[in-house]
Amino acid sequence: MPKISDIQETPNPNAVKFILKEPVSHGTSHSFKTQEDAVDDPVARAIFDVGDVVSVFYMDKMITVEKTDDAEWDEILPRLAIPIRAAETVARTNGNGSAASSVGGAIAAAASGDPKIAEINDLLDDRIRPYLASDGGWLEIVELVGSTLKIRYEGACGSCPSSLTGTLMAIENMIKEEIDPEIEVIAV
Repeated sequence: MPKISDIQETPNPNAVKFILKEPVSHGTSHSFKTQEDAVDDPVARAIFDVGDVVSVFYMDKMITVEKTDDAEWDEILPRLAIPIRAAETVARTNGNGSAASSVGGAIAAAASGDPKIAEINDLLDDRIRPYLASDGGWLEIVELVGSTLKIRYEGACGSCPSSLTGTLMAIENMIKEEIDPEIEVIAV
């Protein structure tokens, strides 16, 4: 059962990030846009069961919850703390353990062996994902088809207007300058 270390606001006014003292996953991201998507995931399902929840994203020692427009944080935060504290933590591994992410397409893209995707992932890991994670979000590569890179924002970034404008343009510019000037980046 993880203890909540901190609760942080995100740039998305309808999302908060819970910082945990123990991990609920090791390096795998889990993103759920609907209660139906979360039916097989005990952590996300319990959070959706609180009500007034639009999406759940978690990885490592972070859980990001997006609420409905009508819900008030003062009312929903105490209710959210209950299932988050009750979530199972993951056992420490020796580095050889692995877990499956709920983002199958992203895993396929990362495991494709395409050197351009590996280079893009390295760039995102170094320069983009840490900042998104600090705001309660994440970004996965869905696929690279020709010169079109499809990405998916998760967590607080999934519905944040700035992720679809400034951040997307910055990512595309970085990739064009450092990897391939022909690549167009679109969010799906």
